[in-house]
Amino acid sequence: MIRRSRRYPGLGWVAVLALAACFPLAASGQSKNSCLDCHSLLDPPLRVTSEQFAQDIHSQKGLTCAACHGGDPSKDGDEAMSRAAGFRGKPDRKQIPELCGKCHSDAAYMRQYNPSLRTDELAQYRTSQHGKLLAQGDDRVAVCIDCHGVHNLRPASDPRSKVHPLNVATTCSGCHSDRQHMQGYNIPTEQFAGYSTSVHHEALAVRGDLSAPTCTTCHGNHGASPPGVATVENVCSTCHVFQAQLFDASPHKAAFAAASMPGCVTCHSNHRISHPSDSMIGTGPQAVCTTCHSSGDAGFNAAGAMHNRLATLETAVGRSDEILDRAASSGVEVSQAKLELDQARDALTKARVTIHAFDPAKLDEVIKSGLATTDKTYQAGEKALAESKYRRMGLSISLATILAVLIGLVLFVRDIEQRGRP
Repeated sequence: MIRRSRRYPGLGWVAVLALAACFPLAASGQSKNSCLDCHSLLDPPLRVTSEQFAQDIHSQKGLTCAACHGGDPSKDGDEAMSRAAGFRGKPDRKQIPELCGKCHSDAAYMRQYNPSLRTDELAQYRTSQHGKLLAQGDDRVAVCIDCHGVHNLRPASDPRSKVHPLNVATTCSGCHSDRQHMQGYNIPTEQFAGYSTSVHHEALAVRGDLSAPTCTTCHGNHGASPPGVATVENVCSTCHVFQAQLFDASPHKAAFAAASMPGCVTCHSNHRISHPSDSMIGTGPQAVCTTCHSSGDAGFNAAGAMHNRLATLETAVGRSDEILDRAASSGVEVSQAKLELDQARDALTKARVTIHAFDPAKLDEVIKSGLATTDKTYQAGEKALAESKYRRMGLSISLATILAVLIGLVLFVRDIEQRGRP
């Protein structure tokens, strides 16, 4: 009679051992691992194959199933999963952070594997919104395994990792885009949809810039919490330094604080951040200034003036670029003027940053500098075209002279030939 496993009554130990013999050990030379021998035969979610576990960073560092689950993998059946062997089984979700932190918070232990790894993740997690809710008994919030995986953990630098920069937003959206899961938290669920259309997502996913912001850049990873109204500007300024400095000295700083309005997201949004354009400032239909300012007030007039000055410089840059291209196409050397025109483009970029000071006078200083350059380069283009015209005229006269000489020679030769005939 086949003896049944007390843990898995549907699978006899004789059958388990017979099938397990068909599977190789996790790696050549590795000691016996009865955990994988059995679990490679089970159905998901209990199924864990030796090939799967071999890709796990813990397995690669020499750890076995017993490191998290206890027990003795060198033994078979119930003996391997006995209380005497320290078997803990599947940890409760509420115990996961402490279980992971047992190793990952031990600096001396972690140093032997990777001295550069931080060991304050558990302390950070306790300060996070997830950790606080878990401490209050809410086991629906994210714990370590929700973000990092269970038996397929990989370093964050591995593109297959759930916490690789390219995958973080998708990992977070697993909960935060699930309306049913997020019920009761009073949190929107369209963050991922908005981020997927943002300039940040384009830089990260399309252009491959791994330094571009993703969820953890703004919210933190282990200490994840939403930035408050008063601190969101500090988060944005980690990348947008000059814009933040200008905003801090602007009249909007105090006005936004008095109205409890967050600095950057009031104009740029938070997750659905579009590529900034000059149409955002001014009095047009896409301008964000009209959200607060109405026709006739000082802010409304200033916004319109700043938009017009930006448009003036942009038009001047395009005008110079066009005439220099025509001059270059006609064969005149204008590379120096084109190089100088780059300074005007830089001035236009600087002007678009200076907008965050919300001071028309400061903006005008930058615009004037750019316009002085465009005037110079446009004149260089006119001079080059005049030179090209002069060259064409000279070439035409030269060709006409040569043609006249050739015609005269032909007539002269004919005259000589006619005189020589009897």
